[in-house]
Amino acid sequence: MSLRLEHPLLILHTHHHRVPYPTMSIKIQDAAASPKPEAPSAAAEEFYTESLRELASLGVPYLVSGTYALSVYTGISRPTKDLDFVCKAGDFPRILSHFQHRGYQIEIEDERWLGKVRKGELFFDIIFASFNGVMPVSDAWFEHARQTEILGITTQIIAPTELICSKAFIQLRHRFDGADIMHLILKQHDQIDWGRLLTSMGPNWEVLLAHLINFRWIYPAERANVPRWVIDELLERLRLQLDLPPSRMKVCRGRMFSRPDYEVDVKEWGFADVAGEGDWRDE
Repeated sequence: MSLRLEHPLLILHTHHHRVPYPTMSIKIQDAAASPKPEAPSAAAEEFYTESLRELASLGVPYLVSGTYALSVYTGISRPTKDLDFVCKAGDFPRILSHFQHRGYQIEIEDERWLGKVRKGELFFDIIFASFNGVMPVSDAWFEHARQTEILGITTQIIAPTELICSKAFIQLRHRFDGADIMHLILKQHDQIDWGRLLTSMGPNWEVLLAHLINFRWIYPAERANVPRWVIDELLERLRLQLDLPPSRMKVCRGRMFSRPDYEVDVKEWGFADVAGEGDWRDE
């Protein structure tokens, strides 16, 4: 079955006229049965299997994300310490409450995006937004989800497009998910809905452009994996931006990547955080 994804409100800018973004047909199918990470122990595998069954019995929509999803799409198998599940914000308390009533330990690590379900030293993450809060899990994530089998259980996993969104801002000193994005574009470029990706990144389009420039440099023979119109659109935005005056408010958006690495900018150098006031730029 093919689903035609239309983007009637998205416009591709050129120097002389505006044309709609190209539409894209994505074949909705089971995700490829690529190698998946192995659980670190027999106890962990039992816990993950038990968790998947509990979530399925709850009837609340969820998707497997993280290392397991990446492995399905790229074939890269690497050790993982946990499972990552994504859900909508409204279902976050339902899932945690369900496991709490069944005797699991519950932890809300950050009210803005992340909770954990623990059983002794084992745990899995429940995520309803990117860690900086700019990318909430929406209905669209479930509309475009794929299906695969994990530990003998058929389950839905995050689509390549949303997996890129979920990793785009993970750029800390000790963890950088850029390589994951490069491998997703390399292996799944024809399954990425580029129009939806542009829309999802919204005002953070420069972050996407930076990743795409990296891809072109890393894989010069595979540059065509990114459609030309996507590059044209982003470079046109950049060209127009270059002729605009800079922001009067000194803003540092680096803390959307890493709070500690850009702390000095906000606390000592007069830059506004993602929210809040900062110094005005000297004219």
